Amino acid sequence: MPHDRIHARQPTHDLERWSVGTIEAIGRRDGHAVFEVAPEDGAPVELVVTVAVRDLVLRRLDLEDDESPIGARVWYRRHGG
Repeated sequence: MPHDRIHARQPTHDLERWSVGTIEAIGRRDGHAVFEVAPEDGAPVELVVTVAVRDLVLRRLDLEDDESPIGARVWYRRHGG
């Protein structure tokens, strides 16, 4: 299955290929993690990544134990983008 890309921090390469958005929801589907991200300009998008990538992104957001990732800023690329 092709996966999308998501980063908790601004990428240092190919910046023009990345979009910025905020996390609206995080879920699971068919053994994968699904981020719903609202871009700065446009309709929300769904990003499908591995559970390991989800865990890495959430760790790198530097959230407190009781803090939600909803509303956090992320950088993403759709598969093939």
